[in-house]
Amino acid sequence: MIWYIIILLLAVFIGYYLFVYFRQKKYLTFLNQEEFIEGYRKAQLIDVREPNEYERGHIRGARNIPLTQLKQSLAAIRPDKPVYLYCQNHNRSTRAAHILYKNKYENINVLHGGFKKWTGKISSKTRSY
Repeated sequence: MIWYIIILLLAVFIGYYLFVYFRQKKYLTFLNQEEFIEGYRKAQLIDVREPNEYERGHIRGARNIPLTQLKQSLAAIRPDKPVYLYCQNHNRSTRAAHILYKNKYENINVLHGGFKKWTGKISSKTRSY
């Protein structure tokens, strides 16, 4: 009996992740760093991390619109231009992509691996005390 429960839970778990995977493929493109670099200069580059993370270092040219404020900031993002999102590892940026998709944005791209794996140019705001 316990094996049936374990198999059922495993099937539900796998089914859920397959559902999420195929749903995301409908509206979201994961890009490796090279693909991301090719397109982000012609797009809206948005860092969805919190301001303190952004200030410690961000991709040059990125605007900081934290995931926690995204719904209130949709007017700052043009729906007719590609959107390039990133966060620390890509969890928040995929949630941000879903919010944008639900609000009729179409060309949504996410940096696979996030800022943690980024090796390109960065900027940071350093504070002097």
